[in-house]
This record gives sequence, C-alpha cells and structure tokens, in this order.
Amino acid sequence: MTDGMLGKAATMEIPIHGNGEAGQLPEDDGLEQDLQQVMVSGPNLNETSIVSGGYGGSGDGLIPTGSGRHPSHSTNPAGPGDEVARGIAGEKFDIVKKWGINTYKCTKQLLSERFGRGSRTVDLELELQIELLRETKRKYESVLQLGRALTAHLYSLLQTQHALGDAFADLSQKSPELQEEFGYNAETQKLLCKNGETLLGAVNFFVSSINTLVTKTMEDTLMTVKQYEAARLEYDAYRTDLEELSLGPRDAGTRGRLESAQATFQAHRDKYEKLRGDVAIKLKFLEENKIKVMHKQLLLFHNAVSAYFAGNQKQLEQTLQQFNIKLRPPGAEKPSWLEEQ
Repeated sequence: MTDGMLGKAATMEIPIHGNGEAGQLPEDDGLEQDLQQVMVSGPNLNETSIVSGGYGGSGDGLIPTGSGRHPSHSTNPAGPGDEVARGIAGEKFDIVKKWGINTYKCTKQLLSERFGRGSRTVDLELELQIELLRETKRKYESVLQLGRALTAHLYSLLQTQHALGDAFADLSQKSPELQEEFGYNAETQKLLCKNGETLLGAVNFFVSSINTLVTKTMEDTLMTVKQYEAARLEYDAYRTDLEELSLGPRDAGTRGRLESAQATFQAHRDKYEKLRGDVAIKLKFLEENKIKVMHKQLLLFHNAVSAYFAGNQKQLEQTLQQFNIKLRPPGAEKPSWLEEQ
C-alpha cells in the first residue's frame, strides 16, 4: 500500500452491496463495539519523541534565525542530532503506517463477516466454552450483588439489635416491676448480636471469595480471550488478503507482494494459534479453580446460615473455625466486615 493509499485507509467507506455501491449500515450496537475494539489499540509512540520544531515545542529543534530576520541558507551538513531526529520521525511514521494498514484490513474483515460476505475461522468447542464463561460470570456477579446486599442488611439488623438490647438493659434498671422481663430480653438481644456478628463474618468471607473469583480470576481469563479474539480477526484479515493476492496475476511485482503477504500471514497465524492454546489452558484451570473455591464457599455459607437460624451458637462458631475465619475482636481499630467490602 502506498503512502497515499494509507491516508485514505482511515476514512475509506467499505461498500456493503454486491454492486459496489455504499449503503446505509443498520444500527448494530455489537458492530459498533467491535469496531471500537479494533480501533482501541493505537500505535505506541511513547518510546521515541520527535524533536523537530512544532508549534509550542521547545526551541532545541528550531533553526536559529539571528536577530529576528529570515534565516540564511546554511551550507553546513546536517549534524548528528538532525539525523537522530529524522530517524525517530521515520520510526514513528512506520509504526503509524503499519497500524493504519492493520486497522483497515481488520475493519474490512469485520464488516465482511457481519454482512455475510467474508468467512471467519471458528473453533466451535472453544467458543462454546468462552460463551459459557461469560454467562457464568454474569450469574456470579448477580450472586455477588445479592451477597453484598445481605451483608448490608445483616449489619443494619445488628445495629438495631444492639440498640434494642441497650434500651432493654436500661429499662431493666429503671423499672423494678419489669426488671426480670426487660433483663432476659436484653440478654436475648445480646446473644443475637453475638451470633449475628459471627454470621456476618462468614457471609463477608463468602462475598470476598466470590469477588476475587469474578473480578480477578475470571476477568484475567477474559482478558486473554479478548486478545485471542483480536488475533483471530487479524489472522482472518491477512488470510483473506493472501487469498486475494494468490488469485491475481503472477508478475515480478506480484510475486514480491505475495511473498511478503505470506510471511505476514504466517506471523499472524502463529500468534493466533498461541493465544488459542493459552485460552484453552486458562479455561481449564479456571474451571478447576472455580469448582474448588465454590465447593468450600457454598459449604461455609450453608453451615453458617443454618446454624444461625437454628440458634446453634456452638455450631456457628465451629463453622468459622473450620474455615479459619477470624472475627474482629471487640475494641479493635480495624474496619468492620461491612467496611472492608
């Protein structure tokens, strides 16, 4: 692709009709998101910097002009600094050029797939596993949201029970005729608060583990999935490009472009195959880790909730000991279970 063609690549409209005429694209939120994904990773220009004088730039790269007059033409050869600046500018141009070509090819491939004119590489088994992971993540996020709501409700209940217990205890001291009745109600609320704090600790531990599983473990795997999907699109884009060149005339110029396209295609194929293997491995380990974590957490949740509502204080405390959960000791300055979320 020449430099002139590169300039057109960023603004060129892809025809969507067989007769080559551009038509109106239907509204498609998924297509818009995919196009944004194609464009999101721009060229990395941070490692080098252009020092030629531009508006607002430093004066190091400017040609001295003397006392405000037009600069005189110098016959001195360019210094080492000028050569470095031109080299950096050339590197940046090449990076932008390659990124523009890649973006154009991927956008063209994506539109061709969406409108049924292009083929795409499909690994059915892997894509089913990926879709299952995304669905599982959505369901676990719902459980996480409900778990957080439960901790908030439990915390509010504990605050109310604690205040009620204090009120009963105060009235027990000030109401001799009802001292016994207020007294045992105060003790009951005190016991309920103690058991409630134990339950809150167990539920908070459950929520924390689900949060780690969803936002770290699953999200890490899905990041690799996104890289794999981007590599798949690039692979198919350059495969299509190679196929089109292979069908064209075979002259000296075409052979050179064909060899270059073959090498580029092979590089993208290797990248695609590597990421496909990475995704398969991560999905396998994620499934094993998910089963291990959830087996423990569901057992904890069941035992703690059952013991609390059965009024079995001993079993409730044994549940926390079984899962090595330590409650915040009274008077400690550490944040509460709710505050840690």
